[in-house]
Order: sequence, then structure tokens, then C-alpha cells
Amino acid sequence: MIDGEQRLAPRRLWPLWTVLVVFVLLLGCGLPALLVVGVVREAGGQATVGRIGASATDDPATAVARGLGDRMTAQLQRQSTALLGGDRAGFLAVAAPAAQADLRRRFAALRALKVTVWRAEPSGLPAPVVGKPGEWRLLVRFQYCFVAPACRPSPVLIGTRWRENAAQPLLVAMEESKSAETGTRPWEISDLAVAIGPRTIVATTPALRGKLPSLLAQAEAAAAVADGYVVAGSPPDRYRIFYAGRGEWQRWYGGGRPQWTGGYAVTVGGGHHEVVLNADGLPSSGADDLLRHELTHAASLPERGYPGKTTWWLVEGLAEYAGAGGQPVDRYEGLAQVRKLVRSAWDGRLEGITPADDAPADRVGGSYGVGYLAVRHLVDRYGPQRLLAFFKAVVHERKAFAVAAEDAFGEQWSTLHDECVAYVRAAAA
Repeated sequence: MIDGEQRLAPRRLWPLWTVLVVFVLLLGCGLPALLVVGVVREAGGQATVGRIGASATDDPATAVARGLGDRMTAQLQRQSTALLGGDRAGFLAVAAPAAQADLRRRFAALRALKVTVWRAEPSGLPAPVVGKPGEWRLLVRFQYCFVAPACRPSPVLIGTRWRENAAQPLLVAMEESKSAETGTRPWEISDLAVAIGPRTIVATTPALRGKLPSLLAQAEAAAAVADGYVVAGSPPDRYRIFYAGRGEWQRWYGGGRPQWTGGYAVTVGGGHHEVVLNADGLPSSGADDLLRHELTHAASLPERGYPGKTTWWLVEGLAEYAGAGGQPVDRYEGLAQVRKLVRSAWDGRLEGITPADDAPADRVGGSYGVGYLAVRHLVDRYGPQRLLAFFKAVVHERKAFAVAAEDAFGEQWSTLHDECVAYVRAAAA
């Protein structure tokens, strides 16, 4: 948890659950502040590179590292141009033979995802690798867009290793990102099969490519719903969805989710959230409400995450409301869990309904259900637009509930809170 943000938020779905992963993005991009010594940019359809020249105050070792960093930056520029141009041979040309199998997989995955922006920004100076003479490590901040050429790029920090060479340094390895904020991206470590629609990108492994047509259709339908829950700015240029097999589920974005997790959304910067679904356990009928739930998170949440446990019921309640697809309250699948929670441990406070990470399944389901019912009551009484104004004030602008309720509804929050709780209890009776 960073600055009070919720890192995990389980959700009941089918026999499984979902997890919403929301992180504070440092400096607006999820990465630490680092000295940039070279920047690869797009200009006129080509990648170009800027360099910071040597300083008159550099000591000899720093001057050597800076010069080597410039040559690495030039190699990254060539690689970026080749990737965007679909030139696999050029993409591989900067690398030693030992690195080429990994780079071929990355190239194929990024091209399948229709990469439209690829910027490599070396961060800091290269450092010698201990115990490997002539080998250097350079941190690189890659920024990428898929399909949409004018998107705000998503950043990822990756370690690269290089070997000195007579002409130009050779790339000998590209590490997995493994960042604390998001973990390793699927395209770094997996072969991908991809389907692209007007509003979504759906990717999975080659073994599961047969699922893509139905997943894409469901994702496009869910995107049409989620677009209605944008509370600030424009809808995502494309919703990014990754359908994980058993092995991939344990590796993509760091893995380590509870066994009952059915899916999650993770903030990756640039205003984007990437959604991951767990292939194991999803029913043959599809993942419609799961997709509506997760894509609504991608549409509605701010890039920096939301302000802690006290707003969890509202964040998850809105996604549950979208996921329910307009069905009557008495058909909501978590109603039994709500009833059990209301009759046992709940103290009647919305801000305390957040389940613990190790909570049992019925407790988690009850928590999500309480959020859904509270949001449902506010929508029924005031309409969706005023509910979204309330959501924006609380989650994006981080106003107190009392202030947001006065602004959006013209009512005291203490009164509305008690009305929401009464509605929850009546629905669960």
C-alpha cells in the first residue's frame, strides 16, 4: 500500500473473484526519478535520439560511461526504428546471439499488439556488471502505445545488459521489468495471440487463441458499457485485456493472486489500465459481467489510484453496478453473501466494509454486494450522472464525502449514508 492507496480489492465473480490493482504512479508515470542521458522520440514516423554531451567536470570513469551510454542509446534508437517499421532483422541486429531468442519473442508480441509508439529513454549512466569484465547494465524507460498512434504512452522500466564491442556495444540480455508497481508485462515473457476490435485489444497465449473470437465479442460489448462510466477526460483509446492460462496467471504482472481471483485491473501509466482474466474456472457461458466490472474500473478510475479503504465501497460498488448489467436487484448473485454479512459482523458503516486480504469468500462477496446495493440506491434516487459526479468528487478530486454529497446531491452525507444502509438491509432481508 502506498500513500493509503488500495493495492488489492477482491471481488466475487462466478465461483471465483477478481482483484483490482491500483497503484500510485510516481511522478505521473510509475517510475522513480532518474537522470535521462538519451531519449528516443518519434519524429516524422521515425525514431530519433537526443543525447546529453559530456560534461567538462566528468572524471575519466564517468566520461567513459557517458560515451558508452551514448553508443547504447544509438543502438536503442536503431532498434526502436526497426520495431516500428516491422524490421525484425534490424531489431535483432543490435543484439548478441544469446539474446536473440528472447528478442524475437518480444518483437512478435509487440507487433501482434500493433505497437504504434516505442520510445527508449536510458535512465542514468551504464554501470559495469560485477564479475563480468566488459559487460554493462543500463536501465531503460520504455514507453509504448498499442493500436492508437496518438495515445499517452505507458512506461515500463527494464534493465538491459550490454557487452563492449569493437564497433558498437551489443545487447546481451533484456531483463524482465519486475517493478513493484505493476510487475512484468505479458509481452515481455509470453508468446501472444491477439484480436483487435474498435474499442478493445484482447491477447492470450497461442494455446488459447481459439477463445479470442468470443472474448473479443464480449469485450467489445463490455467496452460499450464501460464507456458510459468515464468520469474525467475521454474513454480509453483501447481497453487492453489479457486472458491468462494457468502458467501465465502466475507470472503476468507479478502473479501471486489468491486462488479465488478471477481477474484484476492494473494501472500501467499513461492513463491506461490493463485487465487480466484468469482462464481457469471461468464458465463456458463467458465472462460478460467480469469484463463489464473490470473495464468500468479502467474507464472510471484516476491514474494515481483511489484514496484508500474508506472509498472502497464506492469504487467497487460502481464496477459491480456496471457488471450487473441492469438486472433486477433480487437477481444479483451476491445477495446471499450480503444477507449473511448483514446478519452477522457488519457494523452498518460503508467506509468499514472493505474485506481483509485473507477474508473468507462469503465475507468478500458480502462486501462487494454492500457496495453494489449502496451505489444502486444512489443511482435509483438521483440518476447515473449525479452518481458519477459524486464519484468524481470523492475518487478523483478526493473531496470528503460530506462535501461531495452536498455538491452532487444537495444532501447531507450522514442522511444519505443511513439511507444507503437501510436500503442494503432491506434488500438483504
